[in-house]
Amino acid sequence: MSKQPLYMTPAAADRLGGPIARKLSWWRDRAGQRLANLGCPTPVLARRWVRHKPASAVGNVLEVHPERRHTAPLPFNLNNAKNLSRDPGWWGFSQRDVLNRPVSPARVLTLSNTRILSCQTPDAAMDFSPAIMDPTGQSLDLREIRYRPFHAALAARPPDLVMDHAVWIAERVFDNHSHWLSAHLPKLVLLKDRGQLTDLVLPEKRPQTVDDSLRMLSIDPEDCAVLPLNAVLYAKTLTLVENDRFDPALLNATRAALAPTRTPTRRIFISRKAAKGRKLIEEEQLMPVLTEAGFETVVMEHLNFAEQIDLMSETAVLLAPHGAGLTNMLFCPIGTRVIEMADPAYPNPNFYAMAAALGLPYALIAAKGVGAAHPLEQDLSVDPAEVARVLALI
Repeated sequence: MSKQPLYMTPAAADRLGGPIARKLSWWRDRAGQRLANLGCPTPVLARRWVRHKPASAVGNVLEVHPERRHTAPLPFNLNNAKNLSRDPGWWGFSQRDVLNRPVSPARVLTLSNTRILSCQTPDAAMDFSPAIMDPTGQSLDLREIRYRPFHAALAARPPDLVMDHAVWIAERVFDNHSHWLSAHLPKLVLLKDRGQLTDLVLPEKRPQTVDDSLRMLSIDPEDCAVLPLNAVLYAKTLTLVENDRFDPALLNATRAALAPTRTPTRRIFISRKAAKGRKLIEEEQLMPVLTEAGFETVVMEHLNFAEQIDLMSETAVLLAPHGAGLTNMLFCPIGTRVIEMADPAYPNPNFYAMAAALGLPYALIAAKGVGAAHPLEQDLSVDPAEVARVLALI
């Protein structure tokens, strides 16, 4: 009997028998991209697929931090690595990999005569998804920045905005709170520290947190160029950062730049009552346990960004269901204990990796996804007795 992975990407699920239309689409896109990478002319492929090439192979590359390995302790409520998932899912690394994870280099790239295509995915999610093209019409392949078939119409258009020099940091779903804090703020801090944060270009539609964090770094969003959706920017010189999302050096520099230094004393439980999904079913039943342990309940959506940073700088223990609110651990002092409640059937390693990079002891409480929705949309069920057991360890 074959063993199925705990979590499969949509593409893997389709290959094993998903909807026929999605399966055919997946194979078509895969075949089209292979043809493009083999050198098939772009017009033959109707511009839907173009050759991908590493961004570090183009222009000037300055390596700020070399590739290295980062070791992490086990979650403090577990005593065996076998309790951690080995399934990399679509994250590229597993929970068990966090114990000894390679950290890719941090690089500042300077490129000539490039175009940025500002686009959204055509599906229901409508995620922001940019692409960057070199002078020959090939796609630069960076983390979460890559040419897809839906970029074809923009690729054929003349530029809407031309700049002598531009700095671009926005990746796919930059407007997600978690992605902004862990993937984008570190780029800004690195470039600011290096004196290279001039001519920053921002996507037109962005959440308030983006502008608030820019101002905290003494960057006025009103002084930045803006690239609307479905528009093309041509930059004679373009500055990019290529980095690991959980690089300890970059994350710690970001905390130092934004979080005040305080003595942490508070125990915080982040509620998802105001979230669209992934609510904690037993939240009310947990209240006596949390009150007894000295926790305050906080709804992050009720706090502005500065208030969230202040709160985290005072937090000694952070407890939350899997969700973007946990990314605010970025502003917790070294030694703050982070406890995540998550479904083992969706073994996302990101918060474990982030806590390890920041020097925050981490615990993982197994919860259960409820319903037939995608794991990111399921509510969570947790045993209050298990929560009490983990809290007794702190």
